[in-house]
Amino acid sequence: MLRAASLRVTGSRVAVLTAVHNHPHADTEAILGAVREDLGVVVSVQAAYDVLRVLTDAGLVRRIQPMGSVARYEARVGDNHHHVVCRSCGAIADVDCAVGYTPCLTAADDAGYEIDEAEVIYWGLCSECAAETSVSPGG
Repeated sequence: MLRAASLRVTGSRVAVLTAVHNHPHADTEAILGAVREDLGVVVSVQAAYDVLRVLTDAGLVRRIQPMGSVARYEARVGDNHHHVVCRSCGAIADVDCAVGYTPCLTAADDAGYEIDEAEVIYWGLCSECAAETSVSPGG
């Protein structure tokens, strides 16, 4: 993947890319922890940020930042999927866009832009948080 994107293959790039693949929607701190703990690779905090920027710029990683959240990264790129975020616990899941015709890419007024991507974030409660809120206090 790195070579196909004309990037030099380094241990830190391979480790960070692997961590992003293994931990979708993780923030930089979680990715760095996975690199160090799961993969046993020593990478500095600054190097992790630099690698994530390079991977994002190369289109190998997608950066998302839901309102009120730190930046998160995923390896699912090249499609027009969206996200759903739990208002309670912050969990994030992928939501596929329509197959074929993609209504989210057809704005009511495109202001002269050629739109090629839409970033939609749905907000609500995940099933676990919804189940917790539906349980009445005291039993």
